[in-house]
Amino acid sequence: MNRMELSLRRLRTLREVAREGGVNAAAATLHFSPSAVSQQLEALGTEVGAPVIERVGRGVRLTEVGRVLIEHAEVLLAAEQRACAAVEEARQSLSARLTVGVFAAAGAGLLPAVIADLAARHPGITLESTESDGEDVVADLRHGHLDLALLLDYPDAPEPWKSDLAVVPLGQDQIHLAAPADSSYGPRTELAALADEGWILSGPDTYWGRAVRTACRRVGFEPHVRHRVDSSATALAMVAAGLGVTLVSDLGRVFCPADGVAVVPLARPLTRTILLAHLPHTGERPTARAVLDAFVRAAPAQGLVPA
Repeated sequence: MNRMELSLRRLRTLREVAREGGVNAAAATLHFSPSAVSQQLEALGTEVGAPVIERVGRGVRLTEVGRVLIEHAEVLLAAEQRACAAVEEARQSLSARLTVGVFAAAGAGLLPAVIADLAARHPGITLESTESDGEDVVADLRHGHLDLALLLDYPDAPEPWKSDLAVVPLGQDQIHLAAPADSSYGPRTELAALADEGWILSGPDTYWGRAVRTACRRVGFEPHVRHRVDSSATALAMVAAGLGVTLVSDLGRVFCPADGVAVVPLARPLTRTILLAHLPHTGERPTARAVLDAFVRAAPAQGLVPA
């Protein structure tokens, strides 16, 4: 009998198909084509000597062999993480290349301080980053494309982060009005006072867009979005040009032009919590813990308030 050798990468693909309920949905979360996912599953079936999925109508379901593999997948993938942690513990110095998923404001406002901290304390650790939005970054984290990921939690639009993630709150990022510099808005402006303004805002398919719209609805109005813009830098440049108003967080102020934008505190402060997420066993790796500690140290210096 030939010895069975399991590919952990293909096992992760099978786990995603099981979680998402099909090849197409798994392909979307993994950023693969459906054919690439099918090829991975066929190769996994060859490794174990039997198909791991079977066609049912227009969809697929796990075979008995596939279900057995899924039952053991978490144990095998966790063992991989523990092995990485054990190897790092055995080294005399911390050395690794890790990748963190970031959103734009954190990439510009928080990440440079973290990398500077690591360079001073742990020069053997190289931290790379990938910019991505919430659901995509969670999928990349779970599939092993990322070691850590920065997430956002808005009180007005909470997201149901998966229970299989370990989450470390880094602090609250306060949100303010960003208006043209010649506007009449002063400190303690009520959000409801902006009901007749033209807004510059990302779409409702983004966490930021959903959160701002929900906050506005809570005080009685639907924002009139005159310019739908996903980039914070572009939105703030348009505010400086007098094209409308938007909201900006303390981290996001890094994108404010030197002139033309007045950042005005709101009467009833809005906040969002910055979270650093990872798979549970990733936290056992000394290099990952060093990166976590660097983020915790950098957060207050970048204006984040303890949650």
